[in-house]
Amino acid sequence: MDLSYCVVNTNGRGYLRGCLNAIRAGTPAGLDTELLVLDNSSEDGSVEEIEAWNAGADGVGAALRLFALERREGKATCDSLLLREASGELCLLLNEDTELRAGAVEALVAALRGEPEAVAAGANLLDPDGVPQPSAWRLPGLATSLAGALFMHRLLVTESRGRRIREVGWVQSAAMLVRRQAVAAVGYLDPEFFVYSDETDLCKRLHDAGGRILWVPAAHAIHHEQLATDRAAGAARVVEFHRGRDRYLRKHHSTAVALLARALGAWAYAARALAASVLPGHDAAWYWLHARQALRPDRGAGLREAAAAYNRARAR
Repeated sequence: MDLSYCVVNTNGRGYLRGCLNAIRAGTPAGLDTELLVLDNSSEDGSVEEIEAWNAGADGVGAALRLFALERREGKATCDSLLLREASGELCLLLNEDTELRAGAVEALVAALRGEPEAVAAGANLLDPDGVPQPSAWRLPGLATSLAGALFMHRLLVTESRGRRIREVGWVQSAAMLVRRQAVAAVGYLDPEFFVYSDETDLCKRLHDAGGRILWVPAAHAIHHEQLATDRAAGAARVVEFHRGRDRYLRKHHSTAVALLARALGAWAYAARALAASVLPGHDAAWYWLHARQALRPDRGAGLREAAAAYNRARAR
C-alpha cells in the first residue's frame, strides 16, 4: 500500500463531506491508497454521514474503514490508533475540517520520496478565503519564547514562508504526511498530549531520531480551524492549549526553561490584553484568559476533563 489517509473526526459533521470529497477528487492516479476514518464518539450524526458518503461513492469509497469509538479520546490517541491500523508506506494525517486542494497529495508524496531522510511533510494551510495561515514553526524553547515576548514571533519563529520546500521544526497535523515506520519507531504520538502540541512533540522526537521535517508550499489545503474558532468551548481549549505547550517544554527542556517560558508567554498575552482594552473590535478578556493560563497552565479544566465528563455521562 502506497498511502493511507487517516482522518480523525470529533463532532465535525458539517466539515466531513468536504474533507472526504476532497480526498476522493484529489487522489493521484497510480497510487494504491486506503481511507481510514475514526469517529471520536461524536454526538452529531457523524457516523451516519460517513456511512452515507461511503454508500454513495459508486465503488470509490469501498476501501473506507470506519473506526467508531464509544469513548472520547485525545487527538494523539486517535491518530496513533489509525497509524497502527494503516497499511500504507506513507500516512496522511488529516483533521475533519481540512480540505486538500488539487495537487496537494502529489506534492507531499513527491517531497518525501525525493528526500530519503525526510520523515514528515506538512501542507501549506489556507483559511476558507484562500489566505495562507502559519503552518510551520521552529521547535519551542527559550529562544522562541523570547521572540514571542518581543512580538517577533512571525519573523523569527514562523517558518511557513517562501515558494520552495524547506526544512522546519514542526508542522501541523491538520494535513501532515508521515512515513509510517518512522513514526512507529519513535512510539507514535504521546497520549499525554490530549490535543495541542502532540504533533510538535512527535516532530521533535522524529528530529532526535535523525529525521527531517519538511514544509511543502505547493501542497495547499483549506483548514477551517474548527478547534480555534469554537468559542463555545473556548476556556477549555485555552486551558488545553497552554497545558500542552507546558508539557512539551517540561518534557524536552529543563524546569527553569519551562518556568521562564510561562512568564514570557503570560507577559506577551497581557500586553495584548492591555492593547485590546483600548482598541475597538478586540476582546481583552480573551487575551487575559490566555495570560492567566500561560502563567499557570496547571490550573483549570481543559478538553481532557470535558471528555472524561462526557464519557461518564455516556456510560450512565
